[in-house]
Amino acid sequence: MQAGNRTYRTEKDIPESVPVFPLSGALLLPGGQMPLNIFEPRYLEMIDAALRGDRVIGMIQPKFSGDTGSADKPGLCAVGCLGRLSSFAETGDGRYLVSMQGICRFRIATEIAVRTPYRQCRISPFVSDLDEEGDTSCVDREALLRVFRAYLDANELEADWESVQKAGNDTLVNALSMMSPYGPAEKQALLEAPDLKSRAETLIAITEMALARDKDDFARTLQ
Repeated sequence: MQAGNRTYRTEKDIPESVPVFPLSGALLLPGGQMPLNIFEPRYLEMIDAALRGDRVIGMIQPKFSGDTGSADKPGLCAVGCLGRLSSFAETGDGRYLVSMQGICRFRIATEIAVRTPYRQCRISPFVSDLDEEGDTSCVDREALLRVFRAYLDANELEADWESVQKAGNDTLVNALSMMSPYGPAEKQALLEAPDLKSRAETLIAITEMALARDKDDFARTLQ
């Protein structure tokens, strides 16, 4: 897996502990690009520290069910995705505009007691995500594009179909998953799908349910 100008091939290339950025509804996947607007002081400090080090940060969602913790220190989902800072810009009002490139998913092993204002965790990476030669032919591309087109039509949206047709299955599935307008639970389900085929099937199922729900809502308004 390439991230910026660095290659991550084995578990040894992945740091044992990382700063984590809890962000509800955010989905970063291996190979994907996520823009972030950083303005909270603790996360500005986190970016500064990452830039001085290996530039790796763990993107993760706060828990959305069960023991959700406190507003200041929410419980964390078990699985997140490592990203490497691939671009950085500072605004005139003190914000950072950064881009994260996904490396691989990880599971939290334990949270570390630290004095930094941002949280840090020891992690266990999903080593299979580092395999750039993984089989992508098992994805039902036709079904994915069919439901994607139906969603666009239902919401009167357009897409760059030339770029869509050129995209490989892994790029297509992960990009559509990251762009999808679904909630934290659906985003976490897409993240935790065991493989690309399962992620595509999960995305198709979630989108079909959203289309059916919208159709039912429309029908009720006509009654």
